[in-house]
Amino acid sequence: MISLKRGDVVLTMITSNLDRRTHPSRVFIPLSASRSTGLRTDSVIMTDNLATALHQAIAEKVGQIMDLSEVNQALRVTLGL
Repeated sequence: MISLKRGDVVLTMITSNLDRRTHPSRVFIPLSASRSTGLRTDSVIMTDNLATALHQAIAEKVGQIMDLSEVNQALRVTLGL
């Protein structure tokens, strides 16, 4: 989640469909990392599927990813940076 002006945030879709992890814009998060992430199963962060939302529309935080280096690299691929 990236905060923007006026309370907007950028979100990325997360899926448990592991067939979707083969693209460089996607990051595999194994279940072994689930304690810190709050995810309940192996998951894939899909940075090629972004959306914006109002911060107050987010009901709760379920976890977080401490090392965002892989996510940042995937975002560079998605955004062509």
